[in-house]
Amino acid sequence: MSESITKALYDLAETARRTADQLAPQIAEAAAMVRRTLEGGGTLLFCGNGGSAADAQHMATEYVVRYMKNRRAYPAIALTTDTSLLTAAGNDIGFDHIFSRQIEALAKECDLLIIHSTSGNSPNVLEAAKAARAKGVPVLSLAARDGGALRALSDLMLIVPTDRTDRAQEIHLCLQHLICESIEGTI
Repeated sequence: MSESITKALYDLAETARRTADQLAPQIAEAAAMVRRTLEGGGTLLFCGNGGSAADAQHMATEYVVRYMKNRRAYPAIALTTDTSLLTAAGNDIGFDHIFSRQIEALAKECDLLIIHSTSGNSPNVLEAAKAARAKGVPVLSLAARDGGALRALSDLMLIVPTDRTDRAQEIHLCLQHLICESIEGTI
């Protein structure tokens, strides 16, 4: 058991090293996008499916409540949390539109859509990106593998260099924490 634990942690560390080596400038650019959004009075809109939905909720909470420092609340919403809305949209207009419908109703040009999707191919996140683009809202995406179809719909995509969903999600959360930490208390 301890050998498999050690191997898994080394694999995670190696994925983090590759990410740092390959994505440092793009991570800084992502942090600048978040900073511009918040300084401009915009809201961070997060979405994703499954574990990525949990990451979306997690990060919206970090911005609204706090991460490492006590500071003012930053506007952020996880589009994954309103069960009445999600189930009504899923039932009435289709699961592919559970996020895009909210973007249609809530998003403003000064906002930023942040999508977590390890595959980059889930129809509902693709529709979310299309809806954001139609409203002039920039799209920041976090993915893995080759970024999928979402790559073409994103203003910036951070593609974690792995084929493993779990490793990608672990690194996505790490990157999001780094971005949050870089601006926390400075705006």
